[in-house]
Amino acid sequence: MHRSWRSLLLLFAVFLLITVTACGGNTETPNNATPAPPEGTQTTPQEPVSGEEIQPEEGASLVLWESGGAVGEWAKYVAQKFEEKYGVPVTYEEVSNVDAPEKLKTDGPAGLGADVFSAPHDHLGELVSGGLVLENMFPSDFSDQAYLPAAITGTSYDGQLYGYPTSIETYALFYNKDLAKDLPKTWDEMIDQAKSMTDTKKNEYGFMMEVANFYFVYSLIGGYGGYVFGENNTNPNDIGLNNAGSVKAGELLQKMHREILPLKVEDITYDAKEGLFKEGKLTYNVNGPWAVDDYRKAGLNFGIMPLPVLDNGEHPTNFSGIRAFYVNAYTKYPNAAALLAKFASSEEMQLKLFEMTGMLPVYASLLDHPSVKANEIASGFLEQAQYAVPMPNIPQMQSVWSPMSSALSTIWNDNADVQKTLDAAVQQIKDAIATQESSK
Repeated sequence: MHRSWRSLLLLFAVFLLITVTACGGNTETPNNATPAPPEGTQTTPQEPVSGEEIQPEEGASLVLWESGGAVGEWAKYVAQKFEEKYGVPVTYEEVSNVDAPEKLKTDGPAGLGADVFSAPHDHLGELVSGGLVLENMFPSDFSDQAYLPAAITGTSYDGQLYGYPTSIETYALFYNKDLAKDLPKTWDEMIDQAKSMTDTKKNEYGFMMEVANFYFVYSLIGGYGGYVFGENNTNPNDIGLNNAGSVKAGELLQKMHREILPLKVEDITYDAKEGLFKEGKLTYNVNGPWAVDDYRKAGLNFGIMPLPVLDNGEHPTNFSGIRAFYVNAYTKYPNAAALLAKFASSEEMQLKLFEMTGMLPVYASLLDHPSVKANEIASGFLEQAQYAVPMPNIPQMQSVWSPMSSALSTIWNDNADVQKTLDAAVQQIKDAIATQESSK
């Protein structure tokens, strides 16, 4: 069924909620207190004002942290264009966006951190609780009409917007075009197709996903009405991973095990299924954009489509990650830094990011841009992204991954009672959160 990109955007507002994982870390001061910033450094954001009213501080110069490779080349381009516009020199330093939050814990208070740095949204909780980032100075410019709602909710914490989002990353269903002739619209259709395509003696399979990886399996849990935390994933005292919807998802996994994927969890590793897909022995494969280059190099004739609809008529709610820039709370130039972060997340710079790296934009109008709409890979992921849920960004999320992975392994390998297994996992999560809270 045809659906315009603009209507997809409207659906984001309904389906995209906030969720995130965060890793804890101790500071070097007693009782985990945040070190005092250098004298004269602004550590609280100014009142939100129009971008036209903000001017960079006299004599400002900035350091920008971003990952290397193609995205690093884009960061250099941003730095050059920003200096041309504002007259503020920007030095790019290669620091992985995954490593930047941890590095900032020591470099920020020491006055060595970047003024603006890139980070995944799931680190936001620890950055805010550590007093390491300033609020977004232009919240009115970052509405969920201008940006995808997932990008705004994913880079907000406790009701405040901190991030300057630049791209979204999620997963979808890859398929081998030479093997898949009739693309399934529902999960039942996909299972029926996979049955005829699976021959364990020839090591050929119709469908694979990492069945004990909560990151991927959450798409089924959420689609059936399960959830991680209550109140839009902000209340760790309300855990929905053993409700009726979550149980239904576990039962679907067991059906898949019986009918189309008769392997142990240990045999369905990422590397194993990737090898099969590249060899032409796997038809349908749940994966993310990070796999695209490998598939192209392998000469695969592949496509990307949304995850099929579940038997309750709902779409699977996949986890998404939001990449964004943040302003270091210890910067000497908060105005200039905020302007740089805003400039880097603008429509023009996001389009350039897409052109240079293929990373999916979060600026809403770009969904209708010809170069994005015409890109089969981008449109496939964006089609699924309308149902995505950003990973929770409250610190308690770190207590969820291990118990859920163990529970999913037990449900799959041992055909265990789903309700009892999930009940035990949720109790483990509650115990871990209680231990985490008592250690503060």
